[in-house]
Amino acid sequence: MHLAPRVLRRAISAATIALLATAVGCAPQPEEKASDQASGSAGTTCAKGKLATQTSGKLTIATDEPAYEPWFEDDKPANGKGFESAVAYAVAKQLGYDKSAVVWQSVPFNKAFAPGVKTFDFDINQVSISTERKKAVDFSSGYYDVRQAVIALKGTKAAKATSIADLKGLKLGAQVGTTSLNYISDVVKPKQEAAAYSKNDQAISSLKNGQVDAIVTDLPTAFYVTSAEVTNARIVGQFENQGGTPEQFGLVLDKGSDLTSCVSSAVDALRKDGTLAALEKQWLSDAVDAPVLK
Repeated sequence: MHLAPRVLRRAISAATIALLATAVGCAPQPEEKASDQASGSAGTTCAKGKLATQTSGKLTIATDEPAYEPWFEDDKPANGKGFESAVAYAVAKQLGYDKSAVVWQSVPFNKAFAPGVKTFDFDINQVSISTERKKAVDFSSGYYDVRQAVIALKGTKAAKATSIADLKGLKLGAQVGTTSLNYISDVVKPKQEAAAYSKNDQAISSLKNGQVDAIVTDLPTAFYVTSAEVTNARIVGQFENQGGTPEQFGLVLDKGSDLTSCVSSAVDALRKDGTLAALEKQWLSDAVDAPVLK
């Protein structure tokens, strides 16, 4: 509209003025709609409890099965116990959905961030944010800063490793599609090809049975495995984060999802008000420092 006076000053006939006035008069209509959508996107789309979710009035959250501790307890994501279950409900509350409005769905780890339309609103399953994965899905802001750790049976050669060089001659294993497996291939670069498992419990079983010398998981999982699942195992050490940015777990959303900015804002708010730190202390307090492997 600010162009109208300039146009009028240049007008040379009544007919031209009329035509220009008509054109200018019509122009704001689509602009107003676009403006409404841009500002309404945050206002209407992120309205508490009224997001454009898979099911109106409900928030569908996915995770893998089984759901491991300390991220979930008793393999029951809906009970609100365990770090990720608690985070999921905290995000849901921030978005305007109470516990009764949350619907849980089982989705295999690899499928969560594979290309294709999603059946969930967001997935929470220790999925590390990466540039490669961002090609297929959206991520929220990071809700947990994580490091990878090595687990080996006590008294073995692997358990005595103090450096990355000590791991190179070992048979290592990790869940397929994970950052853990990437650390084996990209950081350790072992002489033997790493064993890749579709589930973390398969990797743990292989460690128990001596089929691999050591396995790599995220640090909190490593503490749980050594304290509750394989008590004759120990954490050999943890890896330093690669690059300047810490590895983070993020909530996974459909590529181009209208919910991405809303969910990220919810996570950011939980980090800012101390909720994430409190939940981490409550559920992951055992994940203290482990020796750093260099």
